Amino acid sequence: MKLSVVIPAYNEALRLPQTLREAYPWLQEQFDDDFELIVVDDGSTDNTVAAVEALQSEMPQLRLERQIPNGGKGAAVRRGMLAARGEIRLFMDADHSTHVRETAKVLPQIEGGAAVVIASRQHPESVLPVRQGWLRERMGKTFNLIMRTLVGLPFADTQCGFKAFTAAAAESLFTRQKLDGFSFDVELLWLAHRARMPVAEIPVEWINEANSRVRLLADPLKMFRDVLLIRRLHHGE
Repeated sequence: MKLSVVIPAYNEALRLPQTLREAYPWLQEQFDDDFELIVVDDGSTDNTVAAVEALQSEMPQLRLERQIPNGGKGAAVRRGMLAARGEIRLFMDADHSTHVRETAKVLPQIEGGAAVVIASRQHPESVLPVRQGWLRERMGKTFNLIMRTLVGLPFADTQCGFKAFTAAAAESLFTRQKLDGFSFDVELLWLAHRARMPVAEIPVEWINEANSRVRLLADPLKMFRDVLLIRRLHHGE
């Protein structure tokens, strides 16, 4: 099965090239040429685009999608997932906090019937050699608890940036996704849960990246507001 790996990127000229150099050889080894690596530049103001273009000559399966102006992580992931051609479509973060090799845990779940596979840092078998700071970790767990209460999702970790979908699930979910910010993960999982799509949670090896793009107070407040809107946004569908 062809794999599409989507990486949303905003001002990632420093971190992204290393991620691509780590991910690309692994994908080649595992999938030969039967994969594509899609970077969606989300209106970057640095040299992200030039950095990706410089690597395309040595990475034939590397594609670049440009989103102008900046639309948010959710909008960038949506663009990449709907532009993808793979039978399995996965998105991961530009900082490679979850290594692309975790894809090996995704494939058996898809083959076993899962439509959506999500990495969970709360899984008892997950390994977190470099953890978030105490405050960020507590805020993340609190957000998940509030989210689960508000929208009724059973998943312990909605925000880990490593999720995979069958092509059919991706087309169904991302064409209906309306949130463009960080809370898009909750919306996607809510839509999948409501549609009774089989969702599998997998353990993950996850390394905290100190230069997180999530602002400690502003982004969780916006995410909380967005979560309150989810049911209203999809009322009548």
